[in-house]
Amino acid sequence: MSLVKYAIEKSFFGVCTQLGEAMNISAKSVRLSFVYASFFTLGSPIIFYLVAAFWLNVKKYSQERRTRIWDL
Repeated sequence: MSLVKYAIEKSFFGVCTQLGEAMNISAKSVRLSFVYASFFTLGSPIIFYLVAAFWLNVKKYSQERRTRIWDL
């Protein structure tokens, strides 16, 4: 079951997991908040989710590329 959960998290960029870890709350609560907010505001949190996914991807890429000072 955890393998399936990990595969789903990787396919959805892991935004809710990252936000949950940063705020010390469960990722499930963050996901439910996104779903409820999307229903109440007609989908506007989806824009925030996509921006956060892009930002986390850029952050991950920049951390992987620069491991030493001479790699600049």
